[in-house]
Amino acid sequence: MKKTLSRWLLDIWYKDPFIGVWLMPLGFLFSDVVKFRRFLYRIGVLKRYTLPVPVIVIGNITVGGTGKTPLIIWMADLLKKQGFKPGIISRGYGGQAEVWPQWIDVNSTAGNVGDEALLIAKQTDCPMAVGPLRVDAAKLLLERSDCNVILSDDGLQHYALNRDIEIAVIDGERRFGNSYCLPAGPLREPIERLQGVDFIIVNGEKSEDNEFSMQITGNTAVNLVTGQQKSLQEFSVTSCHALAGIGNPDRFFKLLECAGLTCKTHSFPDHYKFQSGDILFSGSEPVLMTEKDAVKCIAFAGNQHWYIPVKADLEIGFSEQLLKLLRRK
Repeated sequence: MKKTLSRWLLDIWYKDPFIGVWLMPLGFLFSDVVKFRRFLYRIGVLKRYTLPVPVIVIGNITVGGTGKTPLIIWMADLLKKQGFKPGIISRGYGGQAEVWPQWIDVNSTAGNVGDEALLIAKQTDCPMAVGPLRVDAAKLLLERSDCNVILSDDGLQHYALNRDIEIAVIDGERRFGNSYCLPAGPLREPIERLQGVDFIIVNGEKSEDNEFSMQITGNTAVNLVTGQQKSLQEFSVTSCHALAGIGNPDRFFKLLECAGLTCKTHSFPDHYKFQSGDILFSGSEPVLMTEKDAVKCIAFAGNQHWYIPVKADLEIGFSEQLLKLLRRK
């Protein structure tokens, strides 16, 4: 049911212009509520919390994934190389912990703290805390680590936490869909919200002068059971299954296609909770998935299951401008 509803909404937002028009009044209402809420924070009716260290928010204005996770991993590595001690906070979307916030350690699971959070912590080796309330997660992070800059995974609309730098990430293929706010379109906030952020990162090819391009690359597959690594090209000699439970599954499938692979594709909603039956297929063909999905499937994976680690490559000039702004803060 969730899978069907997700696909129906994506069709409305990105393919079918007519149904979205009928929902426009609801989109305008949502937009007005969002603007009024932000106004209440601006005049002090709703309280904001300021942390003693700089906060960099990496988020988006659309529903679904845009490539924030590889960008945060890239930024954490950049900051560490520049002598900073970054810590990371996230909502922990999909996590089912009974108590929040949660500190991520070696005993954390995707079911408890969320798939993206677990992946980020694993890849960055940075202290990380998660929780629906970013302020509480940030306080826990500062209590248990000596970080001197905080990266907030998502949270562009979480105005209770003051931020020093805002970075908005855009899907270069989908952009803003029909440009309507929820539920008529995919926007969490009107497009003009981007005028107030410090940087706009486009996952793909940029179309505006004030944007920076980010390319996501991956050419190696890792076996979920054995840890064996293979070049993606080695899978081009056979048919494969490819599955993805991310914001834009087609982007992952195109990565495999560009590597010369022929795959039967299987799309799932973002943050989908996989069960063993979802990744088992008749035959012995390899099954390829994203690393974010792999953290949820490793418990019931077999030797035919592989994940594709990816990394972000940022346009020259972004890191210099980011570090210059951060040091001013």
